[in-house]
Amino acid sequence: MKKIKDIIAGLDCKIAAGNGEKEIASIELDSRKCGAESMFVAQKGVSVDGHSFIPKVIEQGCRAIVCEEMPSEYPADATIVVCADTHEALGKIASAFYDYPSQKMKLVGVTGTNGKTTTATLLYRLMMKMGHKAGLFSTVANYIGESKEDAKQTTPDAITLNKMMRQMVDEGCEYCFMEVSSHSVVQQRISGLDFDGAIFTNITHDHLDYHKTFDNYIDAKKGFFDSLKKGAFAITNVDDKNGMKMLQNTKAERMTYSLRTAADFKARIVEHSFEGMLIDFDGEEAFMQFVGRFNAYNLLGIYGAARSLGFDKRDVLVALSALTPVDGRFEAIRSNDGRTAIVDYAHTPDALMNVISTINDIRKESQKLICVVGCGGDRDKTKRPEMAKEAAKGCTNVILTSDNPRSEEPEQILADMKAGLDADDMRKTLVIADRREAIRTALTIAQEGDIILVAGKGHEPYQEVKGVKHHFDDREEVRKAMNL
Repeated sequence: MKKIKDIIAGLDCKIAAGNGEKEIASIELDSRKCGAESMFVAQKGVSVDGHSFIPKVIEQGCRAIVCEEMPSEYPADATIVVCADTHEALGKIASAFYDYPSQKMKLVGVTGTNGKTTTATLLYRLMMKMGHKAGLFSTVANYIGESKEDAKQTTPDAITLNKMMRQMVDEGCEYCFMEVSSHSVVQQRISGLDFDGAIFTNITHDHLDYHKTFDNYIDAKKGFFDSLKKGAFAITNVDDKNGMKMLQNTKAERMTYSLRTAADFKARIVEHSFEGMLIDFDGEEAFMQFVGRFNAYNLLGIYGAARSLGFDKRDVLVALSALTPVDGRFEAIRSNDGRTAIVDYAHTPDALMNVISTINDIRKESQKLICVVGCGGDRDKTKRPEMAKEAAKGCTNVILTSDNPRSEEPEQILADMKAGLDADDMRKTLVIADRREAIRTALTIAQEGDIILVAGKGHEPYQEVKGVKHHFDDREEVRKAMNL
């Protein structure tokens, strides 16, 4: 139980009614979870205004409310706290309620369009491998030490973040690694967190359905770096044309990494195959069980972060060389007759281009590359023709199919993708809306030595259609089609 006055101390809030001595046992955004010992935080959302639920939570016995606008009616025994911005206030309130857990660990955030999940997850695994207990927030799963929880969104709400971080601290975690989405920055879900470091991977076309313009998207990523404290480290990919923008206004120590030019952390791919890469890190070679230039960037960002956290170069490289790819990220499945399927989460034009170019750098001229790809419904429509074009540019054959259509009709999504293809592209393209059938067809077309890329869903074990998630796993479907 915490007193209201203690958890709002120092915030741009005032107790407009009631008593700050009142104690609360939980903080809630969901009105349905509110009771007599809850504090309800009313937020104005895109489609719903939490202020409209204040009468309901009062009826349920809640007597502690944080809001931007005073309710017209409230009980005499209620404590009403008014803030200028409850989105910003929530993170700081949650942090105080859970005794500032982010201050009790080394917290590192990873942001960018592609590579966030791999970078954050491998940093977590690296620390665990080196004998340091850690926590993780990622698109795929959240971890408290060895304990795993399924992730509902890339960056959870501020209450969930602080509650889980409190559990991490209680379990003895020394480090926490977090994917920081652009949405979470704009919506201030990371407000009040004490970051010790940040990594920028890259930025390409994505989420314009939410941010509207590419400049807004860049500003959202940059906003994370702008908020870093003095004494933290900020590491950016200097090979990305927008990489240095991230460091323009940060108070953190500025660091760079590169595969192409002078940087604080430098690497070079010496050799590569479908089994992995020999990489030179700042003059020392190590074999990594990862494929592709994009993974070399991820590994270099991880190496830079580990060095910035104070770890020895040799220790970091030895531990990194023992790690394996994250589920659904360039995950290779080989048949008994010599075909190779690559399952990858690539769902942006740039990510798809990176995966395709990686395969083309390694495959022989005699090996066909067959790509199965779709685009999600209720998401940025402008990338659909670009996704199809990237597949057609780099592959021998293309099969356009469904991804997660959500509330949209698959045929309309496919029509949007086809709009990016010319007559020559269409001659090597099939359109099969049923994803299971599309994967089977690709495996049927493929002959010994050929490569099949199944892109877009990666680790996801479901397909969302009309609001319902049906079990569907690309890796399972590939194995069935290969009779494995």
